[in-house]
Amino acid sequence: MKVIVCGAGQVGFSIARYLAAENNDVTVVDQRPELIRSISDTLDVQALVGYASHPGVLEKAGAEDADMLIAVTHADEVNMVACQVAHSLFNVPTKIARVRNQNYLQPHWANLFSRENMPIDVIISPEIEVARAIIRRLQVPGAMDIIPLAGDRVRLIGVRCTENTPVVHTPLRQLTQLFPELNIVVVGIVRNDRAIVPSAEDQMLPGDEVYFVVSTDRTQRALSAFGHEETAARRVLIFGGGNVGLFLAQALERDFPQVSAKIIENNKERAQHVAKTLDRTMVLLGDALNPEMLEEAGVAQAETVVAVSNDDETNILASLLAKRYGCQRAITLINKSTYNSLVGTVGVDVVVNPRTITVSKILQHVRRGRIHSVHSLHEGFGELIEADALDTSPLVGKPLKDVNLPAGVLLGAIVRGTQVISPRGTTVIQGGDRIILFASTAAIKKVEKMFSVRIEFF
Repeated sequence: MKVIVCGAGQVGFSIARYLAAENNDVTVVDQRPELIRSISDTLDVQALVGYASHPGVLEKAGAEDADMLIAVTHADEVNMVACQVAHSLFNVPTKIARVRNQNYLQPHWANLFSRENMPIDVIISPEIEVARAIIRRLQVPGAMDIIPLAGDRVRLIGVRCTENTPVVHTPLRQLTQLFPELNIVVVGIVRNDRAIVPSAEDQMLPGDEVYFVVSTDRTQRALSAFGHEETAARRVLIFGGGNVGLFLAQALERDFPQVSAKIIENNKERAQHVAKTLDRTMVLLGDALNPEMLEEAGVAQAETVVAVSNDDETNILASLLAKRYGCQRAITLINKSTYNSLVGTVGVDVVVNPRTITVSKILQHVRRGRIHSVHSLHEGFGELIEADALDTSPLVGKPLKDVNLPAGVLLGAIVRGTQVISPRGTTVIQGGDRIILFASTAAIKKVEKMFSVRIEFF
């Protein structure tokens, strides 16, 4: 597949890295020579200095025979015009654009992005996606990551193990014996910032980040097995009234009437705007790093703080201060992945990375075949894939113990109608089953082939 990525920032770099690792033909365009030099030195891609919205630049990038254009520059307008040019002049089949400014995304302007006006096939709003990710984590306290799959009949849960986690030092093959009713499948372990695709003999150790797949109706029981029995927060304190903080508060007001939320915002004009926009969320003007401000906001009574300002360091420090003054749990937005391995050891419970969330959302629309959704795990470790099994798939019609799965691939769950099946050696996949699996980065291309739609199905 031939893909043009407009923008060589963190998101553009990550997308190019994923696609290049799978032997796609990738060209990256950016106006900043230093970023283009860096991407040329690091990745096996074509790199071009220029404005992504200029027809001549897109022509040099190979737009005439490109399959897809992904526009993730820092400017919404450049992203939108690049998609327009790709459509009008080069007839690029699929256009994806990151659009941050919510003015463009108001429902009454929805016709702007129609095929007749500005034809963008997929619009990604990072702020909205981050707010949704935080809501999911608020709904399942104790989880540092949660991804709903198959219409939320199945979930991927990420937890952090401690010395008090009941299942540490236990070989994974024994989990079924210890908890036969759980049917959980551990698909990934991150240890000392190194990702592991586990075997049945591997053990979970204190400090590990563990990712497992479980039927949604057994989520709480699974978390209890890992020592997490926290209750959902009813009092939430939000640091930062930017787009993410505002979307989060709006979602809480709309969907969770039992939750009481407060926002601390240090910009007067923004605080006034947020206060006028929200109905029952209290907005306080002040600095989240000020202990007196935290006390006034009732930090000791809050079960969860959510730090979503525009500054990573402020988010980390404010989260740690809040926990010191009595808050039980901290969810922290961090853009710089270099902090990820640090924050868990100092007391931050959950890290939310906008870049990872944005890349995962975009990759869902890049995958082909009968693949419904794709979610990236831990900075290039691999992907959680949800796909339909066709009758022609090599997975179908024989016991899993006789299926030669590629190295780095683990089946997490099979959804057949309303039934969730935990895969065992004797399990036989049927055509039409929804398959949840984890694939390491090296195995993704092979998995894509397993779920491709063959010519007779068109």
